Amino acid sequence: MVPIRYPSSSPARRVSARRRTGLATAELALTLPILLIVLMAIFEFSLLFLARGELVDASREGARVAALPGANQESVEWAVRENVAPRFRNAVVVDVSGGAQSGDVITVAVRVPMRSASPDLLWPVGYSLKDQTLVAETRILRE
Repeated sequence: MVPIRYPSSSPARRVSARRRTGLATAELALTLPILLIVLMAIFEFSLLFLARGELVDASREGARVAALPGANQESVEWAVRENVAPRFRNAVVVDVSGGAQSGDVITVAVRVPMRSASPDLLWPVGYSLKDQTLVAETRILRE
């Protein structure tokens, strides 16, 4: 019996392999920018969500201080600045409004520009944080 011999590399197979390699390169070139934009968006939005959580905690602490008898604007701003991340301390804006009587509703709003919370990574695709603001607001009854 004679063994069957298969050609190890025919010219047709080599051309087919080259075409597949070129196809993979073209697919990578088309999908890589989309993948990078998605990754940048995930990174940017996760930083914004983290910053928003920090602002909510700071506004709650400011509202707790504002609800106490004898609290003023300066004490509320101090409480907010102490509880906000150090990168926001210079950019934070605190608004306190409400009544002075016991049982009145007090509102503490904390605002920070989004550009201080996250790098503006998505401006090349048309989503800019230039004039956007993160806001956290807490309402509480005065004691």
